[in-house]
Amino acid sequence: MLTPLLTETAKRASTLFTQEERSLLDPQHVPHHIAIIMDGNRRWAQNEKLKAVAGYWEGAELLIEIVRASAELGVRVLTVYAFSTENWFRPENEIEGVMELFEFYLTHKRELMVQEGIRLDVIGDITKLPSKVQAALQETRSATASGTQINLVLALNYGGRDEIRRAMLKIIERHEREPIKKEELTETFISQFLDTSRWKDPDLMIRTGGDMRISNFLLWQLSYSELYISDKFWPDFTPKELLRALLDFQSRRRNFGK
Repeated sequence: MLTPLLTETAKRASTLFTQEERSLLDPQHVPHHIAIIMDGNRRWAQNEKLKAVAGYWEGAELLIEIVRASAELGVRVLTVYAFSTENWFRPENEIEGVMELFEFYLTHKRELMVQEGIRLDVIGDITKLPSKVQAALQETRSATASGTQINLVLALNYGGRDEIRRAMLKIIERHEREPIKKEELTETFISQFLDTSRWKDPDLMIRTGGDMRISNFLLWQLSYSELYISDKFWPDFTPKELLRALLDFQSRRRNFGK
């Protein structure tokens, strides 16, 4: 269970926002769980006349800052779309560069995550990732397991349809061990077999890069999430942009169809 106690490192990170900026938010209505589609890395690199992978590196450097900002504003879970099941269709050299980035990031940001109280987790079918990435991921998850400031959930080799397919397979396996009655197949029951069963569904989904779609991301979980589309490419999405998204979220009335 996450606690509100700030580490000394997290307190130092509070300079990301002024007291006046933090006072704009109602602390009782900060989204508990935010999901982010970090789009626009390649377009950012193209604008900067750089190779596509440079955009991913720039975006990775930004991520820790956004995690810090989220924790400071009271967000407890941040799920980011890092690599989709469809991303395997991109150029091979680009995929190799992204996998090298994952390994480097998970290894070299590990101690920082520990210091910041960031608890790392993952959703998706990670068995198809390179063994070095899987090893780095497991080590970082173990090292950060006691983090209390915020849960950072990486969606790696993740697709919403694939998640539902894998959930169905788990339900079938469960049925083979212990027959399931049809009246047991409630939404709550099905949710227990999803990758995200440990967390509440996202209150807010942010997509950078301007595109108006959810791209096979958290199809089940986003059913009643508020959506916020930013024209900023991910490497340009600053903590101030995050604050703007949360202020927009708080201006809405959520009635869940009632």
